[in-house]
Amino acid sequence: MPAPDEDVAVHLSSRRKRFQFLATLVLLAFVGTLMISTASARPAEAAAPGPKDATAVMFSWTWNAIARECTENLGPAGYGYVQTSPPQEHVQGEQWWTHYQPVSYKVESRLGTRAEYKNMIDTCHAAGVKVIADAVINHMSGKSAGGTGWAGTTFQHYEYPGNYQGQDFHSCRRDIANYQNRWEVQECNLVNLSDLNTSSPYVQGRIAGYLNDLVSLGVDGFRIDAVKHIAASDMQGILSKVNDRARLYMVQEVIRANEPIQPEEYTSNGDIHEFAYARKLKEAFNGGNINWLISGTGIGPSWAGFLPNQNAAVFVDNHDTERNGETLTYKDGANYDLAQIFTLAWNYGSPSIHSGYSFSNNETGPAVEANGEVINPVCGQNGWTCKHAQTSIENMVGFRTTSYGTPVVNKWDNGSNALAFGRGDKGFVAINRGSAFTRTFQSSLPAGRYCNVVAGLPTSTGCSAGEVVTVDAAGSFQATVGQNAALALHVNAKAGGQTQPGAGNLKVYYSTAKGWSDYKVHYRVGTGAWTTAPGATMTAACPGWVAHTIPAGSPGTTAAFNNGSGTWDNINTNNYALAGEVTTVSGSGIGHADPCTASTTPAPADTTVLFYSTNKNWAAYNAHYQVGSGAWTTAPGVAMNTACPGWVSISIPLNGASGITAAFNNAAGAWDNNGTNNYVAGLGYQQVKEGIVSTGNPCS
Repeated sequence: MPAPDEDVAVHLSSRRKRFQFLATLVLLAFVGTLMISTASARPAEAAAPGPKDATAVMFSWTWNAIARECTENLGPAGYGYVQTSPPQEHVQGEQWWTHYQPVSYKVESRLGTRAEYKNMIDTCHAAGVKVIADAVINHMSGKSAGGTGWAGTTFQHYEYPGNYQGQDFHSCRRDIANYQNRWEVQECNLVNLSDLNTSSPYVQGRIAGYLNDLVSLGVDGFRIDAVKHIAASDMQGILSKVNDRARLYMVQEVIRANEPIQPEEYTSNGDIHEFAYARKLKEAFNGGNINWLISGTGIGPSWAGFLPNQNAAVFVDNHDTERNGETLTYKDGANYDLAQIFTLAWNYGSPSIHSGYSFSNNETGPAVEANGEVINPVCGQNGWTCKHAQTSIENMVGFRTTSYGTPVVNKWDNGSNALAFGRGDKGFVAINRGSAFTRTFQSSLPAGRYCNVVAGLPTSTGCSAGEVVTVDAAGSFQATVGQNAALALHVNAKAGGQTQPGAGNLKVYYSTAKGWSDYKVHYRVGTGAWTTAPGATMTAACPGWVAHTIPAGSPGTTAAFNNGSGTWDNINTNNYALAGEVTTVSGSGIGHADPCTASTTPAPADTTVLFYSTNKNWAAYNAHYQVGSGAWTTAPGVAMNTACPGWVSISIPLNGASGITAAFNNAAGAWDNNGTNNYVAGLGYQQVKEGIVSTGNPCS
């Protein structure tokens, strides 16, 4: 939602330019405490869980069109989330901001019906994409004279039949005049929007009821609008009443300015949109010099006024800032696209890609039918920008997924308008804001022939666009980076489909720990059709495993498993994303080592033999774990023993459970808990190295 200190409707922008960054940042240092809380009653995600942490923000897209995009673009590209516009009933009108003036909590808007919203969620889940709803909960409408909402609800400025009466709103009832006054910011009206008394138990219950309704439809999280205008204690009271809280990803709009209310007050609820990041990108890419973005540790939590990585949600623009001039927008052309490429390649925060429509008048809404319904967006028609599906941006989502969790390495810049860096041994990107140049880059990539994914993807014989880039055994390669262009390579996009997921046959193994009498795999390759349910029969591969070979096809395979009689394993409708030549699925964990050749000695029955890499060089290694849904061990857990050079291990009896959840530590405060997500491992030999769980005995 627009916030009056910087991004309401544009006609108010002159009142709102009061930005000053904080000189210091309240840092959260709580690794040990965080680990204990995650081990017992896990809170909501503090950051979008990787490796699929990119969100496509489909601003003003209809529910039917989003369902189509999940199937055709978002799922195959590797987006983890899609964010919808607010789904509740709103005021009538053609302007973009009508969705941010609710009049009831009916799931009915000019973007579609309740049934269409539910179908969209189910379709996106089938494509492996989770759904975030933009939630407007601080206020109701700004119509002083009242009116009739989109779905027929009649209302007055402070009367909303069936939901709220006068006593349910704050008593201030005038616009905020002083942003240095906390009480005014949180209890007066935001540009005449009737401000709910969010301290009221009744109001908190009504808001939570709306959010719970969306949860019942299957949403996976919320983008909470105008959070700065809701007291932190009120937000906690509302969210404490929301069902399935631990499953939901929360991201909040709390705009940092030189004011008493700061984003750090809300980090316990989930991510915060880091507006400072977007402002700096505009300064860099519109100014021409971009090298300073990677100087030192680079743009991120070490910079004054930036949130810690685990709390930051980053973006190049959003629906407010593209109208008030605060950030880059689609109108900036190549500058905007290069900033998106940088954001998806850099390792700070969880990124959102804004995808809306072109406009010349800042009030303009999307194209509508004669009855006021938004016309189903189609790329290339009615001004839809379709930035989420643009080749250079969409393919960088795959780069991000491939390089997730790896450090920034091999940094280079020319002192002004060009930079380059690697992401461990998984990817490398070069971005040029100036004239074309050719040079030899040093990367940590393995030798091979790569495609520049900014231009295209691998084909069976090479690359769909652009020349093949050859990396030698030392990781170096020569390449030309064009004017205002970029180059990006990653290990899952080698020329000729050498390692491109799905380019060759994929053999999927599934653990038989569930004891089913039959095992089926229901799948689709790339954007192709799903197999006819219940799917293909899996055959015995070796003790404890069944397998099925999925024929070659376009990149990426999405799958679920079942017993042929109605019992399914689809990770709560999210399905499994399969890639590579070999994939194993055990206890919701995915690995890539052949379980039938990884060990010459069978693992003990009903046991997880857990191996952990010693590459952290800790003096001691402990496993803190939970068997099935049982109790966690007492922190710091159980000491692991040396298994072979480079590995420690521990044997954990399962007592009939299908697997374990674990984290690791050195018994002295240093933890590896997979970014607060912990590790999930199944039956048999399981190994954890560099944030990846795979099947097999590394000491065999």
